[in-house]
Amino acid sequence: MTKRIIFTGGSGKAGRHVVQYLLEQGHQVLNLDTKPLDNPKVRTLITDITDSGQVFNALSSYTGLHEFDPSLAPQPIDAVVHFAAIPRILIAPDNELFRINVMGTYNVIEAATKLGIRKIVLASSETTYGLVFANEPRNPTYFPLDEDYDVDPMDSYALSKVVNERTARAFALRSGADIYALRIGNVIEPNEYHLFPGWFADPGFRKRIAWSYIDARDLGQITLRAIDTDGLGFQIFNAANDETSSDLPTQELIDRFYRGVPVKGQLGEYETLLSNRKARAMLGFQPQHSWRTYVGGR
Repeated sequence: MTKRIIFTGGSGKAGRHVVQYLLEQGHQVLNLDTKPLDNPKVRTLITDITDSGQVFNALSSYTGLHEFDPSLAPQPIDAVVHFAAIPRILIAPDNELFRINVMGTYNVIEAATKLGIRKIVLASSETTYGLVFANEPRNPTYFPLDEDYDVDPMDSYALSKVVNERTARAFALRSGADIYALRIGNVIEPNEYHLFPGWFADPGFRKRIAWSYIDARDLGQITLRAIDTDGLGFQIFNAANDETSSDLPTQELIDRFYRGVPVKGQLGEYETLLSNRKARAMLGFQPQHSWRTYVGGR
């Protein structure tokens, strides 16, 4: 059944692939962004998510493609997917990054729940685990990084994502809506697999992200599975491939670069350190795009 989905940040690197995936599965998408998405099947409504009034208006507006459509009456929205954000540190002052990411997310969730939209999916981040943007390299408390980990970042970007998760939890409690936060690993576009051999040659380069990755198309899959899975209230799910982005065994990576960090349970030979076990179990997530399919000679 076709669903009407409002997607914030669909013009960005990850967003445009997730939007395309949703379209290919037969759904209708309205993109909210500050720049248009180059996709003839999607209309972009230019929206400043830090302006609460704009967000309320956008989430209650007509979602079709053209102003000459037979009817321009707004119709019920099945889900809001919120990806819009300043995407990392060092491209905006820390306080401005925090303001945009936190207030933008508050505005989107508040408008969605008050308008009666019952499913919201948020882009959170692997940075919440505190390794990626730490001032100096640091070790985690344990591996694999799972959704029960006591996240403790020090940077403005990851902190904004932790606050957004708490905001989502509060609104889920007060509204009864399902709000799921995806802690997304390093997003790989289909044209980026040529980068992997260079990463194999310097395995320490991706230490800070614990060698995580997710193909942008698989990010589309997990997003849709979150949209289609009802009744879980507030949840956090890691969004990562089944394996690391290294050609070295996972235990060897730990021994070389995170010596002494305890491992909880058993890890597969090449299993991801950003655990996707919860998403596999609760959402039925099954990554389809492994680097091993696209990188020759491996």
